[in-house]
Amino acid sequence: MLFARKALAPGLQPRLHGNVKMHQSHGIASGSNDESCFQEGKMKKWKCTICGYLHEGERPPESCPACGAHKFQFILYDPLPDALEKKLREAFAGESKAFMRNLAFAKKAEEDGFPQVALLFRAVADAEKVHADEYLKYLEGVIGETEENLKAAFENEIKAKNDYYPAFIKEAFALKREDVAWSFSRSRDVEERHAKLYKDALEALLKERDIGYHVCQVCGYIFDGELPEMCPVCRTRKENFKKIS
Repeated sequence: MLFARKALAPGLQPRLHGNVKMHQSHGIASGSNDESCFQEGKMKKWKCTICGYLHEGERPPESCPACGAHKFQFILYDPLPDALEKKLREAFAGESKAFMRNLAFAKKAEEDGFPQVALLFRAVADAEKVHADEYLKYLEGVIGETEENLKAAFENEIKAKNDYYPAFIKEAFALKREDVAWSFSRSRDVEERHAKLYKDALEALLKERDIGYHVCQVCGYIFDGELPEMCPVCRTRKENFKKIS
């Protein structure tokens, strides 16, 4: 799926998710030495990204009094400026790609008989995942409740199918790379399936029904019921379907 979300309108405050506690402190906790990061005379709200605890003060607490999370796991509870949100999205995308790339490097190193190098690649991949997870926490302010997220995800899938992939496919064929065009085509077809699943999940959420899923490891098609013998998109056999648990 192509990641796309609408940013908060300027001045719009993010909502409270669940039961969050507020702690007020007029003291200043120790933290970064970069004083330019903090505005004098303005009390700030800090949210623990682990449990949702809210702290009010110039700086985050040394640790979360609710769950013990480190002070660097707190973020300012304010909307992001558009320019900074864009940079965070770019950073998140870059770290996510690095995570997947290093896993691929690790697999190749194992195949070539270099287990120690493979171990290093996996370690670096895990570190990149930590970075991606951290950046994603800053984007929480533009993520709504689960029902809203399902609706947004449905719209994004439809947009990817109708607006993005047709142009990608056309260009790939024009450049005489039908293999790439076929890959784009499979993704386009699967996006439509994803959209239907999001719509079904929204209905199931309202009706409190449980649904099981299997994912085709060739093209990404998702099954939510009885498994067919072959994938309807890429025609691979059901032995290549992975159960999601």
